[in-house]
Amino acid sequence: MSASSPDSRPPSIGRRTLLGAAAVATPAVLGVATPAAAAPSPAAAGSARKKPRALPGGGDLGPNVIVFDPSTPGIQARLDQVFRQQESAQFGTGRYALLFKPGTYNGLNAQLGFYTSIAGLGLSPDDTTINGDVTVDAGWFNGNATQNFWRSAENLALVPVNGTNRWAVAQAAPFRRMHVRGGLNLSPTGYGWASGGYIADSRIDGQVGPYSQQQWYTRDSAIGSWLNGVWNMVFSGVEGAPAQSFPNPPYTTLGTTPISREKPFLYLQGNDYRVFLPEKRTNARGVTWGNGTPRGTSLPLSQFYVARPGVSAATLNQALAEGLHLLLTPGIYHLDRSIQVNRAGTVVLGLGYATLIPDGGVTAVQVADVDGVRLAGFLVDAGPVNSATLLEIGPRGASRDHSANPTTVQDVFVRIGGAGAGKATTSMVINSRHTIVDHTWVWRADHGEGVGWETNRADYGVVVNGDDVLATGLFVEHFNKYDVQWNGQRGRTIFFQNEKAYDAPNQAAIQNGSIKGYAAYKVGDGVTTHEGWGLGSYCYYNVNPSIVQHHGFAAPVRSGVRFHNLLVVSLGGQGQYECVINDTGSPTSGTSTVPSTVVSYP
Repeated sequence: MSASSPDSRPPSIGRRTLLGAAAVATPAVLGVATPAAAAPSPAAAGSARKKPRALPGGGDLGPNVIVFDPSTPGIQARLDQVFRQQESAQFGTGRYALLFKPGTYNGLNAQLGFYTSIAGLGLSPDDTTINGDVTVDAGWFNGNATQNFWRSAENLALVPVNGTNRWAVAQAAPFRRMHVRGGLNLSPTGYGWASGGYIADSRIDGQVGPYSQQQWYTRDSAIGSWLNGVWNMVFSGVEGAPAQSFPNPPYTTLGTTPISREKPFLYLQGNDYRVFLPEKRTNARGVTWGNGTPRGTSLPLSQFYVARPGVSAATLNQALAEGLHLLLTPGIYHLDRSIQVNRAGTVVLGLGYATLIPDGGVTAVQVADVDGVRLAGFLVDAGPVNSATLLEIGPRGASRDHSANPTTVQDVFVRIGGAGAGKATTSMVINSRHTIVDHTWVWRADHGEGVGWETNRADYGVVVNGDDVLATGLFVEHFNKYDVQWNGQRGRTIFFQNEKAYDAPNQAAIQNGSIKGYAAYKVGDGVTTHEGWGLGSYCYYNVNPSIVQHHGFAAPVRSGVRFHNLLVVSLGGQGQYECVINDTGSPTSGTSTVPSTVVSYP
């Protein structure tokens, strides 16, 4: 295939394949070491039961947080060791965070596999410079990058060896607060298929080359230039972004991002760890760190309960009730009850794709209708017993005004199936007003273990009931019914990527009353104001290619409900869309995988 077109495809392809064209550092310690699970004090004989003893804040970040400084011996060997373990462990249990203290590192190539995060520990990316590369490629999958999920890079400056860093990723692989002193190549070696991706608060001095990347969202960044586009390239608040030109080239460009607040991050102040909380910006453009210290506040690690895998949900809730924030170190956490976030301003920050598995059908995380909660950097993996919901932001009927200090959900990913059978009726529910969902991938698995139309049943991906919610970088795929159902007023989405469920057995299985199929993105009939920019939906009904999907998008026909730059694609002719939105837009046809587009609606 050519570098800029994914249309040429081999005849025999799997599901996701079609898409897209002793050098361990000393663990960081602050304060009192935190046990894996602090047990409540036993009741004294013959007396009333005492309250659990207070949990300490701070502590050891654990064996899977590997901290380097420029004098650490054998850094490359340790990086290679982690990569060999994680390169193809798509549904494995390993989780790692690779953290670099401020300074300069020479001659490194940090290759990142699954569930691996790399980050600098300065306040600015330029505090930690790697003369070398942070690489994602696709040799493990024969040059196909469409399954390069669940990895991240943050808060580093890179000086690539050959002038260009390679970051060939798919979903759930954010590139945040990075400074590339050169170019950035978003495709794998050989320009194979790729299906990403997300950049935020980053500066790329040279050219960004997406090549075979089908879609990409870049927010509040600065780039030297942008090379090409395949189907859907969206920019908001990006200095140097190409001009608006959808559908040819397929660029959707907004000068600013209406509201944004960057993800919390761990950093060092002297020898002490802190978590920085960037402030909210309105009409944001460019990076937050370009003029010295970023604006915001910070918290010492002593105000966090540093959780380790094996800790109980009861202990996590005790920590929250005592006023601590949560830092989830890398690993897998089984929950027999919901994590209850009830206090305004609470931070729940995961490292190295910390993974929450709700057991017995519980909801993994529930957030009260309070100001300023920040959820970031973790994965929720559905359990085998159906959960009604996996993540709830605000209770049903939440109505408080949070415009001054919204809740943010950033790099929080949801998976149903793939690592084993999982079920959830609805994955993510947003009830609180003014919530910002900034980069999520909510995925009903189309490959891996525990996959089948009923085996990993999940009817709805994201349901938004709250008013004034903003989504920036919304990836939702393969749900049995609506992938996104938006009932709140004044909602906005900048960039949406979707695939309908591949495995529908027949037309009847997806029939929605008189309508053929459930829309990928449905705006509720009672909504009077809503707006979206750069939204795409793809179908690949490989079990039954005769299935017809009436449209990718459905919305009430009102002047206040507006869409800009929509597309639908039938991948290789496996299934068909009759329209793009409602009854508007040309049908997809043939096997050429050419998008059908609508520039403005209504």
